[in-house]
Amino acid sequence: MIVVSVSYPNDPATKFDEAYYLQQHIPLAKQRWSGMGLQSVQVLRGLGTPDGGPAPVRITALLAWDSTEALGRAVEAHGAEIFGDIPNFTDGKPVLQVNEPVG
Repeated sequence: MIVVSVSYPNDPATKFDEAYYLQQHIPLAKQRWSGMGLQSVQVLRGLGTPDGGPAPVRITALLAWDSTEALGRAVEAHGAEIFGDIPNFTDGKPVLQVNEPVG
């Protein structure tokens, strides 16, 4: 199993339509990639730092996959559509990372 994290930095100079992201983008990703190895999606909203500072990340989505191979097949099949939807809710750049659970 792997977990892909997709984080959107909390940059006030960029737009981010959270309603569109939650009501359109996330359901689109689930619809296209469920059955292709996507096990679950969890979305986290950044609230701040422990010392009361602003959150460095606005939103993070955690996508659990069966394997890196399943992720690759899903991205090949529907990546253009999913990634092409990003400008509909933000003009910022997401930070993507493939993670391996340990413990």
